[in-house]
Amino acid sequence: MSRPLHRGVPAIRVTSSSNGLLDSQVKEQIEKEELDRNQSSHRFPFWSLFSDNSPLTKYDATDNGFASDPFIVGTPRSRHRLTILLLKSSLVVIVILALTGSFWWTLSISTSSRGHIFHSSRRLQEQLVSDLWDIGELSFGTSRMKEIEFCPGELENYIPRFNVSENLDSGFSDGNEYDRVCRQGSRQNCLVLPPMNYKIPLRWPTGRDIIWVANVKITGQEVFTSGSLTKRMMMLEEEQISFRSASLMFDGVEDYSHQIAEMIGLRNESNFIQAGIRTILDIGCGYGSFGAHLFSEQILTICIANYESSGSQVQLTLERGLPAMIGSFSSKQLPHPSLSFDLLHCARCGIDWDKNDGSFLIEVDRVLRPGGYFVWTSPLINVQSSLRNKEKQKRWNFVRDFAENLCWELMSQQDETVVWKKTSKKTCYNSRISGSGPSICSKVQDVEFPYYRPLQNCIGGMHSRRWVPIEERATWPSRSNLNPSELALYGLHLDELNEDTANYRIIVRNYWSLLSPLIFSDYPKRPGDEDPSPPYNMLRNVLDMNARYGGLNAALLEARKSVWVMNVVPTTGPKYLPLILDRGYFGVLHDWCEAFPTYPRTYDMVHAEGLLSLESSQHWRCTMLDIFTEIDRMLRPEGWIIMLQGWIIIRDAALLIDSARVLTRRLKWEARVIEIESNNDERLLICQKPFFKRQPS
Repeated sequence: MSRPLHRGVPAIRVTSSSNGLLDSQVKEQIEKEELDRNQSSHRFPFWSLFSDNSPLTKYDATDNGFASDPFIVGTPRSRHRLTILLLKSSLVVIVILALTGSFWWTLSISTSSRGHIFHSSRRLQEQLVSDLWDIGELSFGTSRMKEIEFCPGELENYIPRFNVSENLDSGFSDGNEYDRVCRQGSRQNCLVLPPMNYKIPLRWPTGRDIIWVANVKITGQEVFTSGSLTKRMMMLEEEQISFRSASLMFDGVEDYSHQIAEMIGLRNESNFIQAGIRTILDIGCGYGSFGAHLFSEQILTICIANYESSGSQVQLTLERGLPAMIGSFSSKQLPHPSLSFDLLHCARCGIDWDKNDGSFLIEVDRVLRPGGYFVWTSPLINVQSSLRNKEKQKRWNFVRDFAENLCWELMSQQDETVVWKKTSKKTCYNSRISGSGPSICSKVQDVEFPYYRPLQNCIGGMHSRRWVPIEERATWPSRSNLNPSELALYGLHLDELNEDTANYRIIVRNYWSLLSPLIFSDYPKRPGDEDPSPPYNMLRNVLDMNARYGGLNAALLEARKSVWVMNVVPTTGPKYLPLILDRGYFGVLHDWCEAFPTYPRTYDMVHAEGLLSLESSQHWRCTMLDIFTEIDRMLRPEGWIIMLQGWIIIRDAALLIDSARVLTRRLKWEARVIEIESNNDERLLICQKPFFKRQPS
């Protein structure tokens, strides 16, 4: 049923000559408004699922301050409203009779034909629900369907819960001002516009080496004064920033990576995989050049860095199509399980590891797998420099001694770089001298899934059943297929993982068939042809909001798509994040009623399977509008949103998908609902975020 355009209702004219009649009319008007309001609240209780925080009124106020009344006796509007009311009542009666009749009729038919008739009946019910929704919209008018407004220009790079000025006003300092702080009422349901001269990023892999200056908040001065090794691997060229390595001055990253491999005892960085190194956490990554170089070696490097209002490492790294998120060692634990990464890297990352009684190093130990490596590059390590500076020597001695008390083995030290290896044996901790170094966390302290908990002063991960040295794990890509004993740690059977993998193979194939004509519209592709090779692939940064076992990630890699996936496990859902990390993917724990730690416009595609049903089962701790505006903030212009919802959600919460469909109009998304022929129990909601250019003020 199509929706007509909403039109305004004329206002009531009040003149001085009508005072005698006014009292009776107003009284009758108030009584009818109250009756209609009560009926509407019972008829459409689902509006609360996606309403915003502002109060909603039934009628729009007119210029003279009075509410327009569509129920004035004797007007065409009253007859129209009466007709609508009769239509709704008739339709409700028809639905009840049809559903009752179909129930008794279904009992009388044969079992063999029951399935086909059930699916047809279910589609009829869905159409009736949609028609009821359309009539409901007509009765409510435009006030509840108002489009979300655009945010002010100063919020073009805004990240909720990361506001340095507010943190300073609240008394935070000493690095904590850059930390994530949750405050009530800080959410703003508005659409973040891109910068004035924003351009769609170049396609992968060209976009890895060249980005548009206007897309990121950085000045030429910041480019030329960047101090770290990886930050200097860039050049400013008119409207672009270039990270190309064609010149001799850019050979530093390759030489540096080769040096680290030799210090570990490997021939070169191409042997990282054979040594059990697949996932690297790069702390204070510069602009991602270290990870960009290792990407060709199938090494997944994720950058974490502090929030920065300008010249952001995270923003520029994501703009290049490389994994990154905001993360801080200042006061809280990272939202990752213990024993998550094979190697942690810090090259002049700006963290004083000797401060805070060594708690930063304890956090490194927590997220590092047994047998994993910690690589630190700093002028503090330079022996000659430390000998001349007693303060530097004192700080270096503290870090070296503390690492030894953590049972780290000092493997090599060259120039300004040192490599430690975490012990693979738990017995090492018991062999330490009594009272030396931090103690082992108790079971109560050793939380498997910390979500921004305060930093601990004890060694974590010791009680985890996942204590497996990296050299005993399967190497990549075999690691992605966990064996039955590994799956048993998560209460899963091999058949369950295989079924999930097979389902996502089909899903990814369907996605690509649907999106290819749109994404590759400028590339000549006939039906049956292979997908165009890079640089024609516009999808690079993918966010999976409810990753479960990491099936989407696995299927995309198996299909050889040039993407990386940020696997997010909601705090309200099953905790399979360790499983995702053990498969060799990257993942993070997150509460979707909060802002995700990333800058605006950082993902090309957002995928959500079952997320709405998960949140509805939690009695909607936040509104659907809150979640959708956060998706809009993270999504690049002309990016894609894919929401796969099973029929069980429509049957158990009949208006859930319809609510999402209506919200897409408020967010100005271009939406379409697609039936999946291979599975009658699923529907696909695909949306695209348009490119709204900011107008000059």
